[in-house]
Amino acid sequence: MFLPAFFLLQATFHSPRVIESSGVAVSHAYPGVLWTHNDSGDGPYLYATDLRGTDRGALLVPGAQAIDWEDIGLGPCPVSFLPKAGSCLYLADTGDNLEFRPFVTVYAIPEPPPPERAGDTLGTTRAPALVRLRYPDGPHDVEALYVSPRDTALYLVSKGALRGSAIRLYRVDRGAWSAPDTTFDVVVATLVQTLDIRPSPEAGRVVTAGAIRQDGRLVALRTYSEIYLFYPGVGGRLLPAREHACSIAGLEIGGEAIDFLDDSTFVLTSEASGRRRGRIDTVTCSP
Repeated sequence: MFLPAFFLLQATFHSPRVIESSGVAVSHAYPGVLWTHNDSGDGPYLYATDLRGTDRGALLVPGAQAIDWEDIGLGPCPVSFLPKAGSCLYLADTGDNLEFRPFVTVYAIPEPPPPERAGDTLGTTRAPALVRLRYPDGPHDVEALYVSPRDTALYLVSKGALRGSAIRLYRVDRGAWSAPDTTFDVVVATLVQTLDIRPSPEAGRVVTAGAIRQDGRLVALRTYSEIYLFYPGVGGRLLPAREHACSIAGLEIGGEAIDFLDDSTFVLTSEASGRRRGRIDTVTCSP
């Protein structure tokens, strides 16, 4: 059984460059600003917008690759940046549709000031810290990321799109990161748990994004058709926060992103399709 979410606002991306919004992050430092990025096929660019879809320009992430960026989140910066920065944007180059990549990469940059206008497309961020990782049980397609402000660890959730795949939660500790221009090792993420979400690609029940509330007390995972809420427990294990998921069926085509606007309000974004621009939707779903 799924209970419908309550829909509040709808908008579309004005930027012609944002055609496949695969992740969204609500700025903590710059009120009203949303950060997004394209899926595979674009360079390593961040795009600034807002709930009205305003084109706020783009920033290049120097030294990063964009093989298949799937999610973005905000959280405490990794050890390699401290004590120079507080909150960082995390970019998950973790897409792996065929589940064959020997390792994947997550980048972290201090949250930058957004460009001032749509025409600002030549700006850059700081060079990113990064972690290159693999999973203890083999390659997975992972499209959901969040960073806990409570234990400062990075969490990743597998999509569950291949037939027979389970949806699993993985953890990478904060100290695993490499600073820019340093050598790196591929770290092995820790399997935290198999989640009680039964994947069904036919029904759109595959995990496409994750987010954590700013106080660290609630986690949201979205599929193409639902929002699941969890309370983080010991070791990062997720405990269901409500009996039924919130249904967002029919809201978006190719919807792959979520973040918290407040305790129970979310921003969702989706890909463009044909002549239709990608959408920005605001919905409520309470624990």
